[in-house]
Amino acid sequence: LVKAQSALKNQLHIQLNHHYPSYKKFFSELDGKTALAFWQQYPLSSCLEEANIKQLTAFLLDVSNNTCSVKKASEILKLVKEDGQTMKEYQETRDFLVRSIVRDIEFKKKEMKYIERELKRLVNLLDYQLETMPGIELVTASALIAEIGDVRQFPNANKLARFAGIAPVYFGSGGKGKTHKSKQGNRALHALFYNLAVQQVQVAKGSKLARSPVFYAYYQKKLKEGKTKGQALVCIMRRLVNIIYGMMKHKTAYELPVVQEKEVV
Repeated sequence: LVKAQSALKNQLHIQLNHHYPSYKKFFSELDGKTALAFWQQYPLSSCLEEANIKQLTAFLLDVSNNTCSVKKASEILKLVKEDGQTMKEYQETRDFLVRSIVRDIEFKKKEMKYIERELKRLVNLLDYQLETMPGIELVTASALIAEIGDVRQFPNANKLARFAGIAPVYFGSGGKGKTHKSKQGNRALHALFYNLAVQQVQVAKGSKLARSPVFYAYYQKKLKEGKTKGQALVCIMRRLVNIIYGMMKHKTAYELPVVQEKEVV
C-alpha cells in the first residue's frame, strides 16, 4: 500500500504540473486533506474562473476545518493568474485522471489507517514493547515480529543473528581461514536491522546531535579501530539483534544500552 501510495503521488505530481505550474506553492502537503479536496473540486485552473475569492475562501474553510483563511485563497488565485493559460488537448481526460488519482489516494489512506489499527491490536495482543525503542514505529515492530516469528525458536541471540544473515561466516580449514560477511539468512529481516542501525547513528543536520549518542559513540569507536562504515554498521546491527532478542524474549521495554570499554561483537 505504501508503494502504491507513492506511485499515485508521483502520478498526481505529473498531472498537476500540466494544470497548475505553481501547484507546489498551494499547500504544504500534496496529499493532505485540504489539498486533495482542492484537486478534486478544481482539477485544473479553468475550474477557478467562475470562483471568486469569497467562494474559494468558503470552500477552503470548510474542507480545512477553518484552518485555511482568505489569505490562502488569495495566494492560490494570484499564483493561478501568474501561471497564465494552461489549457491543453484532451483536457477532460486529464481532469478525469486527476480526480481518479485523488479518489485512489483517499481510499488507500483509509485502508492504511485500518491496517495500522489492526496491526496495533495484534501487537498489543502479543504484549511486545518494541515501539519503546527509538527508530521502531508500529510498521517496523510488526515487520520484525512477522519475520522473527516465535523468538523462543532461537536458543540465543547468536542464532537469531545467523538467521538474519548478520553473523559472520568462517571460511577455512586446518585452523586457518577468514570470516566473511554472510550473504545468506532472511534478507527481509536483515534489511530491517540495517535500516534500524542506520537510524541509530544518524546525526541531526541542524543541531549536529546524534539520534542515539550511545550507538553513535560505539559506531565511531569501531571506525577508529579500522573498520569500514559498512563493517561498523554490521556491528551496530549485531548489537541491535541482542537488544531486540532480549526485548522479545522477556517482553520488556527498551533500556538505553551502555557501551563497555572492551566489547566483542
